[in-house]
Amino acid sequence: MTHLVESMAYAGRTPWHGLGNQLAAQQPLNVWMQEAGMDWEIRETPVRFISSEAGSLGQISSFPDQKVLFRSDNQAPLSVVSNRFKVVQPRQILEFYRDLTEQSGFELETAGVLKGGRKIWALARTGQTGVLKGNDRTDAYVLLATACDGTMATTAQFTSVRVVCNNTLAVALNGQSQAVKVSHRSVFDPDAVKRQLGISVSAWDEFMYRLKRLSERQVKDTEVRTFLRSVFQDQTAQRTKATIT
Repeated sequence: MTHLVESMAYAGRTPWHGLGNQLAAQQPLNVWMQEAGMDWEIRETPVRFISSEAGSLGQISSFPDQKVLFRSDNQAPLSVVSNRFKVVQPRQILEFYRDLTEQSGFELETAGVLKGGRKIWALARTGQTGVLKGNDRTDAYVLLATACDGTMATTAQFTSVRVVCNNTLAVALNGQSQAVKVSHRSVFDPDAVKRQLGISVSAWDEFMYRLKRLSERQVKDTEVRTFLRSVFQDQTAQRTKATIT
């Protein structure tokens, strides 16, 4: 399935794919950890291989520059990475929100495991919201996501996308220039990330300002016709015109 959800928990409305454990609001982190399937650790071991010749059992050798990451609960392999790779544990993703939920009024909304444990995320509602014309409500969330297969840095950002699967995670991460990214060659420091996010809190206000300006703009009939003509103009006619010219 394209959602790639292995396990997740959520508060509020049911995700589009219908998966996950629904929780009441303001549940403690240990409940989220269990219900989201994040109560395990990423462990590591050196890479070893068997070099065999015909007629022999072979010799077990190690490759010192790489390590294997695997799950503590089911021993499933996750990836092979450089020895410089710094792991971010599932617990750390949820612990990032402890002071935000206990002191700052944030509320966890979704959290879960993707791709068999290779990607992990959590999402909390900040309490900020905006309403456009027609009572179209847009909520602000803080997203924290990481991967242990080398496909993404540990990333924290403000978003208006309610992440519930791999698809919505990709949408939320796409084109976010103000996201805070921590390379897996560096140790993840949640306090430092929060300080950097604090600098960019105004990004939500700027986003809502642009959204409201766009929703309030009157569109003229001539603009609509010009736009539709540019999108749906007959390509054959264009090629014919170019050939004649």
